[in-house]
Amino acid sequence: MIFINCGVEVIKKYFPELNPLQYEQLSQMNRLYRYWNAKINVVSRKDVDHLEVHHILHSLSIARIISFKTGTDVLDVGTGGGFPGIPLAILFPDSNFTLIDSIRKKIMVVTEISEALGLSNVFPVHGRAEKVGDKFDFVISRAVTNLPLFTSWVRNNIKSESYNEIKNGIIYLKGGDFQDELNEVHIPARIYNITDFFEEKFFETKKIVYLEVTG
Repeated sequence: MIFINCGVEVIKKYFPELNPLQYEQLSQMNRLYRYWNAKINVVSRKDVDHLEVHHILHSLSIARIISFKTGTDVLDVGTGGGFPGIPLAILFPDSNFTLIDSIRKKIMVVTEISEALGLSNVFPVHGRAEKVGDKFDFVISRAVTNLPLFTSWVRNNIKSESYNEIKNGIIYLKGGDFQDELNEVHIPARIYNITDFFEEKFFETKKIVYLEVTG
C-alpha cells in the first residue's frame, strides 16, 4: 500500500493530476531530507518542518509557467539540497535535470536522495556553473546570487533552438525588490507572482523571473 504523508496534501491540492508514484516520491522527500539534514545541513533547520511548502511547492511553482516537453534539458544551478531540480524531475520524468553545486557534500545528498526516489532523470554534478560547457533548454535556480552575475554565468549554456511553449532561457525563483538587477540584465523578462498560483502566506513576496535567452 502506498503511504502519503499529511504534508504532501498541499501538493495534491495544487497538482491533483499526478499519478500515485509521483505522490509517493514527493511524500518520501520529507523522510529523506530529515534523515540527511540530521547529518548534513542541506535545508535550513527552521524550514525542515515546512518542507512541502517552503521547498517542494516553491520549486513546483515553475510548472505553473511551463510544462517541460519530453527530452527537455534543464540545468539547476546552485541546487543545494536539490531544489528546485528534484521536485521538478518528479513532475517531469521525461525531461533531463542536471543539478550542479560547488559544495561536494550537498551534491552527495542530492545523489543519495535522487537514487532513493528512483529518479533516473537526475544527473548530479559537483562543480561551478561558470565551468559548465554543455548547453540546455532552460537554466533554473533559486536566488543563488544577483541576476546580472547569474546571467553572465549561464547565458552561453542555453540552446538556440526552442521547442517548448516558451522560448529557451533562465527561470529564476526570487523574492523581494530586484528591479535594479533587472535593469542591468538587458534581457526581455517576465515576472510572475507566485501568489497568483498558490495561496500560502509564504509566497507573498516570492516571484518567478523568466528571462528569454536564446543562444
